[in-house]
Amino acid sequence: MNIVHAFLNRARSHPHLAAVTCSGRTLSFADLAARSQALAAALSQHSQLTAGSRVVICMENRAAFFETLFASWIAGLCAVPVNAKLHPKEVRQIVGDCAAALVFTSDYLLGGLQPVLADLAQPAPLVSVDDDAYQAMLRHAPMDCMDMQPDDLAWLFYTSGTTGVPKGAMLTHRNLLGMSLHYGADIDHVMAGDTMLHLAPLSHGAGQYSLPHIFNGGHQVIEKSFTPDLLLEGLQRYPRVSLFAAPTMITRALRAAEGLSDAGGNLQTLVYGGAPMYVSDLLKTLDVFGPRLVQIYGQGESPMTITQLSRQDHQGSGDAAHLARLASCGIARSAVQVRVVDDDGRDLPTGQPGEIITRSDTRMLGYWNNPKATASAIREGWLWTGDIGSLDELGYLTLRDRSKDMIIRGGSNIYPREIEEVLLRHPAVAEVSVIGAPSADLGEEPVAFVVLKKDMTVTAEELDSLCLDNLARFKRPREYFFPEDLPKNNYGKILKTTLRQQLNPKGTQ
Repeated sequence: MNIVHAFLNRARSHPHLAAVTCSGRTLSFADLAARSQALAAALSQHSQLTAGSRVVICMENRAAFFETLFASWIAGLCAVPVNAKLHPKEVRQIVGDCAAALVFTSDYLLGGLQPVLADLAQPAPLVSVDDDAYQAMLRHAPMDCMDMQPDDLAWLFYTSGTTGVPKGAMLTHRNLLGMSLHYGADIDHVMAGDTMLHLAPLSHGAGQYSLPHIFNGGHQVIEKSFTPDLLLEGLQRYPRVSLFAAPTMITRALRAAEGLSDAGGNLQTLVYGGAPMYVSDLLKTLDVFGPRLVQIYGQGESPMTITQLSRQDHQGSGDAAHLARLASCGIARSAVQVRVVDDDGRDLPTGQPGEIITRSDTRMLGYWNNPKATASAIREGWLWTGDIGSLDELGYLTLRDRSKDMIIRGGSNIYPREIEEVLLRHPAVAEVSVIGAPSADLGEEPVAFVVLKKDMTVTAEELDSLCLDNLARFKRPREYFFPEDLPKNNYGKILKTTLRQQLNPKGTQ
């Protein structure tokens, strides 16, 4: 069972169909298969690569993402897609943790990655997909696909941890096959020639959902970044369009669509997730784009597959029951079990909040090289998500809170601890607490409460510079507050709830 067989079968049956379009260039299924198999042959001859070796893919949205991803699987390797927006030091942490044997990147990112990766104990060779060495790899004679076992690793998905150190969720060929089959069962039946418009990073949910789409003959249209105009233009230009978008992308598109008579154009399915979407925004989206929305709730640990709010669920009269349904994230996906439990794993009554746990063939194998975190997250076969929610009498799940204080900015997860640890490096900082502040455009923005050491000073600009030297730009706090102390309970724990109330006393979103 090799997940890439599904793509190779489609390339054999529909070789002339358009597979990937990016920057004005289109590769057919036959082209993409030939390039991926040639690249796989080059990887198989690489002295540092053996079966199961990790190959990091860190690049902007582009066609080479699919070439390197599929080539890794054809050669029997494990792909490690990494967000190109991360700071080079953050990429270094991932490359070192997974002991990557090779890193594919781009000329744009190469200069930043070379110096920080050079001093790793086992430096991984860097290959830019823009240079001659990559073109030489594509000239190898294509190789046949390696056979894999269902539980062999296919995708190492790094998700930020509460300690500020990312954890690699080990996704197997079985997991990705399950995710793809669930997509066809629950979300959409993809037809050959359908379009998937990519405006979100391929390293995350958008890339994962590209798999069932391309396996069924879908055309992947890749844009290097998101703008509302690109989204709206794509809906008019391409046939039968599907896309995955964070709620903030949708709300920005709504504003750009004002005054347009047919903003939805050729939209077939708009899958959204990664952050809460307010009911008022959902109603506006339905009004502009029609009943074409599907919400998914998932995690990197159960890729894109825990619950869904279907197209039918989005439709209704606007009464209380309909609005309550829109505030939920739907029901358990096909062949997926979802429960809400107390700390001891006992099921809680209807409507009572507790931790969400799930079990299915999409559940990760565990965390890479982290048995302690694996034992905490997977208990008796169930994935403990760390999210707090409740189930109603019909089985609809509503997220009540995000444990671990995670901030979701524009669909990207930010863990306060990783920012706090950077800010605490400044010699003038005694204590710090980072929370999410409501943002009309992005859902949440990180803000920092900083307590200074006695007789010491620091400016917001200095702290900003420290963050930008160590973190991705989107993670830096957008505002700094300098209180004399931080609110704490009797055990000395900082009360982030109190800080949120101080920041937003009326509790508005």
